[in-house]
Amino acid sequence: MKTNLQALDGSAKGEIELPKIFAAPYRPDLIQRVYVAVATHSLQRQGRNPEAGERTSAESWGVGRGAARVARVRGKGGQRSSQAAGVASVVGGRVPHPPKAETTVRKEVNQKERRLAIASAIAATAQKEIVSLRGHKVDGVNTLPIVVVDDVEKLSRTKDLLNLLAALNLTADLERASGVRKARSGKAQMRGRGVRSGRGPLIVVSNDQGIGKAVSNLPGVEYVLARDLTITHLAPGSHAGRLVIWSKSALEALPKPLLERTIPGIHPS
Repeated sequence: MKTNLQALDGSAKGEIELPKIFAAPYRPDLIQRVYVAVATHSLQRQGRNPEAGERTSAESWGVGRGAARVARVRGKGGQRSSQAAGVASVVGGRVPHPPKAETTVRKEVNQKERRLAIASAIAATAQKEIVSLRGHKVDGVNTLPIVVVDDVEKLSRTKDLLNLLAALNLTADLERASGVRKARSGKAQMRGRGVRSGRGPLIVVSNDQGIGKAVSNLPGVEYVLARDLTITHLAPGSHAGRLVIWSKSALEALPKPLLERTIPGIHPS
């Protein structure tokens, strides 16, 4: 399987042979399962103090007092005295079924399944139908995947990166990603994730020689080293078909298990 190698001005520099990983079968079910498992790795287990709501001297008055038999705080004249306590239906009471810290929230998947999911997500970046179905504007793109020369890793100015995206006919997708900004309500605003933005092109490089600085000023555009590529980069929200720009050396810098070992459905490079 071959594709065009493009220069920074969008012109063709010849053809290159793609790794056999781009021939992996499309498995959206496996991609979703691996994505959910990886997402649980960033969760923090929650728990409640077992004594919460129970730190009182409450005891029942018994019958014959004209009051419910629920336990009440002892004492006279205090703000808390004679108030019901120790049950879930009263003010300051315990939580009936609180989250427990010993609960297992981390999910695991088999190693072969994880590698096949990543291979499938990488192969999906070369299928124009899947990429456009995800929402990317790729009408002006002739071939996928987009592979450019290694000079892209040295771009350190946002202006130069914008010129590259324009030469690759990706301006429409950049405008789409930068125009998606929706505010979340509730606790998310207090926890650093109050704004949800769109996902634009992903730039995969072998080394960061300045590209990280250029990408930081473009909303929706991300970059990642080939050795750090995960399912969360290739399929945000478990939806495969991310628009990816590869550098030539990034294809060779992919993790060796993806290139050298046998993955079900494809042959090693």
